[in-house]
Formats: sequence, C-alpha cells, structure tokens
Amino acid sequence: MINRMILNETAYFGSGAIHSLVDEINKRGFTKALVVTDKDLIKFSVATRITDLLTQHDLSFALYDDVIPNPTVEVVHAGVAAFRRAGADYLIAVGGGSPQDTCKAIGMMIANPEFSDVRMLEGGAATRRPSVPIIAVPTTAGTAAEVTINYVITDEEKKRKFVCYDPHDIPVIAIIDPDMMASMPASLKAATGVDALTHAIEGYITRGAWEMTDMFHLKAIEIIGRSLRDSVTGVPAGVADMALGQYIAGMGFSNVGLGLVHGMAHPLGAFYGTAHGIANAVLLPHIMAFNAEHTGEKYRDIAHALGVSGAYACSLTEARALAIEAVSSLNRDIDIPLRLRDIGMQEQDASVLAAAAYADVCTAGNPRECSIETITSLYRQLY
Repeated sequence: MINRMILNETAYFGSGAIHSLVDEINKRGFTKALVVTDKDLIKFSVATRITDLLTQHDLSFALYDDVIPNPTVEVVHAGVAAFRRAGADYLIAVGGGSPQDTCKAIGMMIANPEFSDVRMLEGGAATRRPSVPIIAVPTTAGTAAEVTINYVITDEEKKRKFVCYDPHDIPVIAIIDPDMMASMPASLKAATGVDALTHAIEGYITRGAWEMTDMFHLKAIEIIGRSLRDSVTGVPAGVADMALGQYIAGMGFSNVGLGLVHGMAHPLGAFYGTAHGIANAVLLPHIMAFNAEHTGEKYRDIAHALGVSGAYACSLTEARALAIEAVSSLNRDIDIPLRLRDIGMQEQDASVLAAAAYADVCTAGNPRECSIETITSLYRQLY
C-alpha cells in the first residue's frame, strides 16, 4: 500500500505571529489581496487587525466580508466576482472554517476557470493548477482548514453539503496566532474545540489511518484533552494549546480522511444551518460507541491520551468505555448539548438525513460498515 502525505508550505505559530504576514507578502512579491472574512469579524475588530496591518504597511487590498456560516455556492461565486473586480493576485482568509473554505473555493475557481461552478469541484476534481496563493489566518481553534486539502460548501438548492479535496487548494502560508482566537465566545471555543477533537479521533480510527498520521492524531488528542476546558474559560495557555492541537489534527486527517461523525454532521448543517462543530460534538461519543468493536486497541490509546489512568491495565471493553466516557465528560464540562433535537434536528427528516450521510465522502472512511437504515436508526436514537 502507498501512503501519501501533503502538508502546507509555511506556518507561523505563537502570539504576535500575524506580524509575519508583512514580510511574507513582500518577499513573495504579492501586489493586492482580497481579504475574505465575515461581517461579525469586522464588527468585533478581529479581521480588522489584519486589514489595519496591511494599511499600516501600504499593502493594497480589497475586502470581501459576505461569508456566512456553512458558506453556500452563491457566496463562493460572489467571492470569485469580487476577486476579479479587485484585480487581486492573492487571497487572505481571516476567520474560522467558513471564510477559510470560501477562500479555498475562490482560489481554485480563479486558478482553474474551466471549473465555472464550484459544484464541479466536488470530490477530487481533476484540477491542473494550484490555487491562487492563500494566506490563512484562523480565528477559531477547530477546523484546521489552514493546513488541510479539504473544504466544504453548501448547496442550498439541494439541501446538501459537498466536500472538495484537492492538494492544489492548500494555503501557502498559515498564521496560527492565538491572539486572533482569544476573543471567541466560550460557546464557539467549545464547539470548534470538539470539532478539532473529532478530527483527531476520527482520523486515528479511520480506514486510511497509518503510522505517520497516528503520530499526529494521538498528539492532537493529548493537547486538546488537556487544554480545551481552559481554552473555553479563557486561560491564555489553553487558547494557545488549542491553536496548536487543532493544527496538528489537521496535518493528520487531511491525509487519511474522517468517518461517520462528519458524515452525519454535514447534512445537519445543510438542512438546518446547524453549526458544524456543535453537530460533531453531539454525535462524537455516540458514534464512538457505535464503532468501538471495530477499532482494535485504539481506544486504549485515545483514553490514555485524554489523561485516563489505567487505560492499559484494564480489559479492552473497559478501555473502550473509558475513552467514550472521557469524551462525554469533556462535553459535559463545556456545556455541549446532549441530543440532536437540542441543535435543530427534526425527527421526521431522519431518513432523508441518513441518505445524505451515507453518500457523504467522510462516511466511507468509517471503521464500521453502515447502511442507510443503520444511519437512520442512529439519527432517531440520538434525536
């Protein structure tokens, strides 16, 4: 079997890392940026930290701040038009997963104009050229979009999310500055944090997992497990640790895929606009239980990485239960809702959601085989 690893070119970490932006822009000869973000990040003076930095150093830019949660086909196409109007030659993505994903889609469509509709990029499209250069500045510690080859777009007309994965879309520079994440509300830190944990756990047990990605995922589980609670309560060291942990998880899962948690979360976002991180968080411990008997010894490692003592001294059944309980306990501590009804799911939609989840690219990586009927049952059990 041949395993492939793709990582981004350059990344900066630590408080004040955003100031590396200026040197990178100048040495690469970029002339004008399209800054892709959302209106809330402008309103609360988060994205303006980047635009102010550009202004202070006489670096030309235009602003596209029409990104919305679960970004749509229309948002992407409007962003492509904004890039062309601006005469830009590179992109700066400022925000969580939605601006990052939007930015990737824009960059890919500009560089590969034969893909005139973003829907054409679904899956592993046969693009020929790398994206317009992207500098990714995340403001949430969760999606790791700044280091992955994935992006997710919502087709509102068909009520579905579709995943695009392409080595050509990876940002050339990632700037992981915890100061850009510190002002997130506690609820967003919680949701994005469990999203990162889901990436690490699903990446560790997915069918494509191998030794090198296991290294990333176990370390990410350890960092997230020890820091998420502190991050949610605003402890600076916890925020910084989460910024690192989610990035390490992204280095892994980008190369091996995910599983049923993401497969079931995507339709919830497409149907109801449910925040992706919250959907993952509610699903994670239950789908871990569903998968447990198909994961070998790996739940021992997960429990140990989450700080559970005795994970290697008990029976395998007990170790699996300890891992699931460690995740459930973390969810409780950071006020994650318990049931899918609490985050907007309608029970009568279970079978339609299940069909979409079964078709989702992430589901194919799940360690346990599942059918539409099985997934329908899971949605109803978790409702």
